[in-house]
Amino acid sequence: MALPVLICDDSLLARKQVRKSLPESFDADILTASNGVEALAILRSQEIGLVFLDLTMPELDGIGVLEAIKQDGLDCFVIVISADIQPEMQKRVTELGALAFIHKPVNPEKLIVILKQYGLI
Repeated sequence: MALPVLICDDSLLARKQVRKSLPESFDADILTASNGVEALAILRSQEIGLVFLDLTMPELDGIGVLEAIKQDGLDCFVIVISADIQPEMQKRVTELGALAFIHKPVNPEKLIVILKQYGLI
């Protein structure tokens, strides 16, 4: 059964790059969102197993999405993907429940390690 996956990034190019970074054997039903408002609408309307989440987006940023996921008790794994590499930001997203923080652009080998670490592949 395919894992429902949401890729949320305001950049179409970044969404495509994340999708291409997933291993070919990864059985996923992939949805996309271009901002946090769209992402939350999807997360609140259907079960999503894994979210790839950018931090800097219009309308609602990644921190806002993480806060809403936590507040609403939504059950999903979140991997943050961002160019913001400040240690304070990495600590903040971890405190809000993100499993991992990956630097943009996504390194497919590092992504595989994280997916294996959490039993997602």
